[in-house]
Amino acid sequence: MLLAKKIATSLFAIVVSICSVQAQTQLPIQHTNQHNTLIANQKPTGNAAALGMGGMRNTGPKIQIDNSELFNYNWDSQSVNGAYAGLPIPAVKDIDVTGYVAPVRGRLTSPFGYRARFGRMHKGVDLNLRTGDSIVAAFDGRVRITSFDRGGYGYYVVIRHDNGLETVYGHCSRIIAKKDQYVRAGQLIALGGSTGRSTGPHLHFETRYMGIAINPADIIDFDNYVTHRDVFTFNKAQCEKTLSARPAKKHKATSKRKTKKSASKRRGSKKKK
Repeated sequence: MLLAKKIATSLFAIVVSICSVQAQTQLPIQHTNQHNTLIANQKPTGNAAALGMGGMRNTGPKIQIDNSELFNYNWDSQSVNGAYAGLPIPAVKDIDVTGYVAPVRGRLTSPFGYRARFGRMHKGVDLNLRTGDSIVAAFDGRVRITSFDRGGYGYYVVIRHDNGLETVYGHCSRIIAKKDQYVRAGQLIALGGSTGRSTGPHLHFETRYMGIAINPADIIDFDNYVTHRDVFTFNKAQCEKTLSARPAKKHKATSKRKTKKSASKRRGSKKKK
């Protein structure tokens, strides 16, 4: 009798244990419905038909790359304009410009914009200096190019910065920084000069984002050697519009002058008669 009670008690304990395990693994009805709905609403990211010689088809929006990816992209390119070719350029991008140090302490002698005299865009600003003056990095970053361009920049340096910008320093007399060297804002990178396409000692200074030239004066207050704000907002459409701008031709003024000249000639001929 005692043995029968013990067996019955053991069987009861086993049944209770099994029920408890099932209760723990079974989701509540409401939660189960929500879970099934969530799975049903998930769209597949690709399928076997989308894969082939071209790889996976991406039908979603283009993914914006961050600054760490920008920093490594096409690093060995010797192009100032085209180093980011193939990457989608964001329409708008906030850029942290804190930590700026003036590359030189000279005054601005030539602004950014179209130069009618030369028939081309001036994609930077010119800052006054004397040959041999120190030129320093504007922001923290790594030196991407140190080169010589006889018909343009002369001896020049390009630095890709941690904030995503690139800066260009042209017409140097001597380059101090080495390619691939990491430099801090304010660190000596070159000496001022007048090499390349230059009419006298000055620093040609450019600021670019993904190869697109930005007016440095939109970022920097050159009178006070500081940035206007801690964050500069890059606007692709606005920059492209500025770069394509040309002064309007003065056809009307020319035609008026010709009309006046022809009228004076007619008056003169009448007097002679």
